[in-house]
Amino acid sequence: MIDERYHSRKEVQEAVVAGTEALGALERAKECLNSAGNWGIVDILGGGLISTFVKHSKMGDASRLVEKARSTLKQFQKELQDVQSLEEIHIETGDFLAFADYFFDGAIADWLMQSRIKKAKRQVEEAIEKVEKILEQLRRL
Repeated sequence: MIDERYHSRKEVQEAVVAGTEALGALERAKECLNSAGNWGIVDILGGGLISTFVKHSKMGDASRLVEKARSTLKQFQKELQDVQSLEEIHIETGDFLAFADYFFDGAIADWLMQSRIKKAKRQVEEAIEKVEKILEQLRRL
């Protein structure tokens, strides 16, 4: 009984650590997408070559951060599977894990890119909300 509780508590703690890491990666990706969106607006309004360069640089940064977030979410999902008392908790990452391929497939028109940035931000925000809710449930165990 004591071993079982220790093992369960350890699994919950590992899930919390993985979730916290995923949340941090998501927050950093969101900040970078916000910055890319701001530079995208400047670019649309005629910002010129410098704003285009900065926007694409921020999008490259966002791409790397999204990849990190995807990786940490996968680890979080794996750790959640070890927490048997949370059978009803699942993190659905299908859309989030797939959007980066669509979002970062190259530059099209500025307005289309701005639309992609907004969609990516919404998906990151949704993933943040899901992770926060799951972490809240884990911390109550």
